[in-house]
Amino acid sequence: MKHQRVSDLMSDAVVRVQPGTPFKEIAHLLQEYDITAVPVVDGEDRPVGVVSEADLLQKMWGGEPDGPAGDGEGPPRPADAKASATDAAGLMTSPAVCAREDWSVVDAARVMARHGIKRLLVVDEAGRLIGVVSRGDLLRVFLRTDRAIRTEIIEEALVNSLGLAPSSVQVDVTHGHVVLSGRLPQEVSVSVLEELCRRVDGVVAVEFRAAGEAGAEGPAAVGR
Repeated sequence: MKHQRVSDLMSDAVVRVQPGTPFKEIAHLLQEYDITAVPVVDGEDRPVGVVSEADLLQKMWGGEPDGPAGDGEGPPRPADAKASATDAAGLMTSPAVCAREDWSVVDAARVMARHGIKRLLVVDEAGRLIGVVSRGDLLRVFLRTDRAIRTEIIEEALVNSLGLAPSSVQVDVTHGHVVLSGRLPQEVSVSVLEELCRRVDGVVAVEFRAAGEAGAEGPAAVGR
C-alpha cells in the first residue's frame, strides 16, 4: 500500500531567518505571517534550529515561569540563556528535527510523536530547506473521499495484494469507516485484509462481517 508522501502535503513557502536575525524581527515575522515558529538556516540554507513563540515568551518571565531568571552564580541554565538572548542563534531550539520529502505521512507522524513537536522541516538530499509539514497537513489525509478510499481498497488490497476478484468482498466506506462483508478464500485471513485496509490513507476504522452476520449482504460489483 502506498501512503501519501511528505512532498504531497508540505508547504514550500517557508519563512526563514538567519542566526543573527534580531528578536523583534522574529516576533514581527511570526505575527505578519500568522505562524507559530520559524526555522533558522545557515548561509547554505540548511536548518540549524527553530525559534517558536514559546522561545520568545521566555523573555517575559526571565526563563523560569515560577521564579527569577537565576541566582547570578555559575553558568546560566538553558532557559535563562534564552531569556537573555537577543537573536535567533540564542533563542532557537537546536538541532532542528527534519524530514525528507520522500518520507510517507506515517514516517512523518511517527517522528513528530517521538519528539513531541508540531512540525517538521523538510530538506532535500543536500540538507537544504525546501518546505515544512505540520500536524494539520498530515491530518489532510483524513479528508480523502469515501469513494477514493473504497477504490484504493478494492484495487490495492483486494486485487493487487491478495489476488482476489474485485467483487469477492463487498466494501462499504462511510466517513472513513470501512465495512467489509462476504466470504474470504481459506488462504486469506481476515486479519491480513483488515491490516491492508488500515494502511490506506484516510481509513478511520475497519470492520469485517462474515457472510450470514447481521447487516452483511452478498458481494457487490465494483461499479456499484
